[in-house]
Amino acid sequence: MGNSTEELPWSGWGLDFAELRHSGWQPLAFREFVVKIHGLCNLACDYCYVYEMADQSWRDKPKTMSREVFDRACRMIADHAARFAVPTIDLVFHGGEPLLVGTNELDYFARTARQLLEPDIKVRLGIQTNGVLIDEDVLRVCERWDVRVGVSLDGGATEHDRHRLDRRGRGSHARVTAGLERLLTGERRRLFAGLLCTIDLANDPVRTYESLLPFRPPAVDFLLPNGSWTTPPPGRIPDPATAPYADWLIAIFDRWYGAPELETRVRVFDDIIDLLLGRSAASELVGMAPVRLAVIETDGSLEQVDELKSAFDGAARIPVRGDGNQLDAALWEPSIAARQIGAAALADTCRACPIHTVCGGGHYVHRYQEGAGFRNPSVYCADLKKLIGHIEARVRTDLIAARA
Repeated sequence: MGNSTEELPWSGWGLDFAELRHSGWQPLAFREFVVKIHGLCNLACDYCYVYEMADQSWRDKPKTMSREVFDRACRMIADHAARFAVPTIDLVFHGGEPLLVGTNELDYFARTARQLLEPDIKVRLGIQTNGVLIDEDVLRVCERWDVRVGVSLDGGATEHDRHRLDRRGRGSHARVTAGLERLLTGERRRLFAGLLCTIDLANDPVRTYESLLPFRPPAVDFLLPNGSWTTPPPGRIPDPATAPYADWLIAIFDRWYGAPELETRVRVFDDIIDLLLGRSAASELVGMAPVRLAVIETDGSLEQVDELKSAFDGAARIPVRGDGNQLDAALWEPSIAARQIGAAALADTCRACPIHTVCGGGHYVHRYQEGAGFRNPSVYCADLKKLIGHIEARVRTDLIAARA
């Protein structure tokens, strides 16, 4: 497989993007920007899609984003948003581990984003961190510039420290929870955006969920491990009769849904319920909402979401086109268009499935198969079918009871 999206055989994968463009289709502008302000990490999680999987392009990029590159990125975003009349954007500081830049640089980046983008554009600033480096200085910067903080936490100490170790092989749970406790003190709690938890079938699902509740997260994202038909995720065998990830999530759903009051939002459950009820959901995992996110790397280059790096070398890359605004040009890249055209990008078997408008084919990267591209059912197809069917049955039962 080539190492550039320019080499990918899109027509051979069943999508004719030249015809799509000639048909009058128009892309939707980006409105969420993940900015890699630091390219390295202080942890060595064994499931990391940036450092441990197929794409190793991080090795050739600067360790940190310079102020000059960040300024240019903000101006590019401002120009793109103005051209497409995007009133509000999300700008998320990311890595690697973004807090490795230090508080002086973090303060500069947050201040500059507001200075260069506002007031013409409303900016929602965020940071996604492993939580180890959250201290008083970091929190003062986040308070000053209203930066919402998302933290990765895979459960209690046993669950979390199975994979999320530092480079000396030490668990990180105690340091992460100490950072969370600082974040959740007093008025700072308003900055808490929620928790990300990567699923591990070896962990008890209900115990994992309940270990997150003491932090009173406004939302929890349970993330399926990245994998594809070429490199299947742990425990996912090609037997449609098995659905271990559905079973894991169903145990949490029943605990969450049956609670006497709402304990937290669980995004995958909320999104599936919304889609079942005919509403929309902006989700990577389910639904067919157009993806409107761009990643800006430490060198200023554009990419798609990091999860694609688990498929093959170069899968996330967006090539440079001309001398104009690269965000504008990126909207016409086949790799972007394929994630904005909805059902047209799905495999024939997916379009024939009665739940395809809810499932949406699953996360794009989970569809990949070497030699056949991304126009395949998700490697998690059986899990998604079982999970959606279970949630639909529970919701339908309650709706019927409410009408009786």
